[in-house]
Amino acid sequence: MSSARRRAFVIGAYQKQRLAKKPDGSKGASPKTINLEIGTLRAILRRYRVWATIQPDVKMLAVLNDVGRAISPAEEEALLKACAASRSRSLPVAVTIALNTCMRLSEIRLLRWSQLDFLSQTVTVGKSKTDAGTGRFIPINDPLATCLISWAAQFPDRKPAEHVFPFERYGAAGDDFLPCVYDTDPTKPIGSWKEAWEKARKDSGVGCRFHDLRHTGCTRMLEGGVPFPVVADLMGWSSATTIRMATRYGHIGQESLRNAVKALSEAMKQYEKKQAEQAQKKAENPSGSFDNPFDLNTQADLVAVN
Repeated sequence: MSSARRRAFVIGAYQKQRLAKKPDGSKGASPKTINLEIGTLRAILRRYRVWATIQPDVKMLAVLNDVGRAISPAEEEALLKACAASRSRSLPVAVTIALNTCMRLSEIRLLRWSQLDFLSQTVTVGKSKTDAGTGRFIPINDPLATCLISWAAQFPDRKPAEHVFPFERYGAAGDDFLPCVYDTDPTKPIGSWKEAWEKARKDSGVGCRFHDLRHTGCTRMLEGGVPFPVVADLMGWSSATTIRMATRYGHIGQESLRNAVKALSEAMKQYEKKQAEQAQKKAENPSGSFDNPFDLNTQADLVAVN
C-alpha cells in the first residue's frame, strides 16, 4: 500500500471512530463536526502539498440540512421550569437569553457585562461564528430585561470586563444537601452547561438541542411576519448564509405567506362586491340617486332647493 493510500485509510478510520458511540453510550460526533475537523487537516496538508495525493481516496461525510425544530410555548414553559430547578443557577438565564435573542451558545457563554447596556436595553454580541454576527446589536425585550436585572443583582461588585456567566463550582450544603456555589472566578467564563442542560431536557420531557432555542426564536419571528432581512440581521447570518437559510426556512413562514396571498384574493373579492352593490343600486334606481343631489339624472322636483 502506498503512503498516500495509508494516509487516506487513517483518515477514514478516524471518521468512523468519531462517528461511533462513546463507551458511556452517548452519541458520537456529528458528520458536520467531523467534516470541519477533516477540513482543518486538509488545510494543513495542502500547505505541505500532500493533500492532492490523498484527496481521491478521502470522502467527506454526508450532512443533513436539518435546521432543527421549534419548541412550543408549553414545551418552553416546562423546559424553563426544569432549568430553574437545576443545580446550575445560570442555566435558566442562558436559556432565556437564547429564546429571546437567538444568540448562539458560544456567544452567550462568553458574554461580558460590558456587552449588556441596561439603559438602552441592547446586547452587543462579541466574537461570533461569522463576521456579520460579530458586533451586532440585539434589543433586549421586557421578559429578558427582567431576567438579566435579577441575574446582575447577584453580582453587585461586577466589573465590565468580567464574564456574565463566570466559572464556578457547585456543591451541597447543610443536612438537606442543598446546592451551593463556591470558587467563583468572574475572569473566566463558565466551561459548559452540558450536564445541567441534559438533565433539564430529561426532567422536562422536551427533546431538543440547545441550538433549537435559536431556531425557535427565528421561527417565531418569521411566523409573526418579521421581514426576512431583519431576521437575518438579528441572527447574524452572512450574505451567503442568508441566501441558504432563505431556502432552509422556506417552510417556516408558509402560514404568513398563505395569509399574504389570501389578502390579495380578499382585495379582489371586496372590489367585486363593491362593483356588484353599485350595479344593484343603479338597477333599483335607474333615474338617479337620492344620495347625490348633484346627479344630473336626478329629477329636478325631487331636489330640495334652499
